[in-house]
Amino acid sequence: MGRDDKIVRLPDVIARTGLSSVTIWRKERAGTFPGSVKLGANSKGWYESEIAAWLENLPRVAHARAEAA
Repeated sequence: MGRDDKIVRLPDVIARTGLSSVTIWRKERAGTFPGSVKLGANSKGWYESEIAAWLENLPRVAHARAEAA
């Protein structure tokens, strides 16, 4: 996290990850998603670099194609 690391809010995290807010909350509590930072009494955000790193480290799943006979 450098000085230029942008903090993104929940709608942007949802858009980037495709996860719902509840799933983000559950994963954050389980320690499998980057932790948020408190921005104020009722707001929080995530470091953009941590979200990008989390996305980069997701396992890639190979989907088998059905062969046409």
